[in-house]
Amino acid sequence: MSVHLTRDLELLHDSILAMGAIAAEIVHRGVNALYHPDHDATRLIDQIERQVDESDVQIEDACLKILALHQPIASDLRRVTAVLKIGNELERVADLGVNVAERAVALANLPQIPIPAKLNSMAQKSLEMLDSSIAAYVALDSRTARAICADDDAIDQLNDQIIAELKSTMKQSPSLIEPAMHLFSACRIIERIADHATNIAEDVIYLVEGDIVRHRPEISHPSRYTA
Repeated sequence: MSVHLTRDLELLHDSILAMGAIAAEIVHRGVNALYHPDHDATRLIDQIERQVDESDVQIEDACLKILALHQPIASDLRRVTAVLKIGNELERVADLGVNVAERAVALANLPQIPIPAKLNSMAQKSLEMLDSSIAAYVALDSRTARAICADDDAIDQLNDQIIAELKSTMKQSPSLIEPAMHLFSACRIIERIADHATNIAEDVIYLVEGDIVRHRPEISHPSRYTA
């Protein structure tokens, strides 16, 4: 590996870590807004999200330049490809964090509705998956990445339980239909954040093992197929 390629890969590594930290902060702030709605906080989240958009463009540009100038092969090529894909996942995560904050603002102007206790558990689990997926990338830890993929099953189960609870609330209290729909939306958004964390974990598996496991749940989620 040339000195210039090594330098450019290190810069790319630092950039994706910085982007991941900002995206995670946005999600943390968005989830917190559900419990403590704040219009000013939501505007701040939107401003921070623009940093992620800028990072996404810069990282994509850096990846393309590395491919054109260095023509990397083997693990170096996988590194560039994985970072390019992870950057896209993080950009979507940041967008979703903003969406959660927007649901929180809408709820603040509607009749008060109890937030299902499981929603907090689901949000915290999704955040842990996101943090762990970035940590797995840093450590080049495909074992942890596979465990993250398996965790997605628990998120799906919580999502189904919360939706069922919200449906029951809407039937019993028609006046709470509108706020319940916003919580319904927030729940689905958080579930999608977990999906993106899973996608990042799958990218880590590809980076470390060279195996594309996306759309192959028998490999990325082996527990589902264990007798």
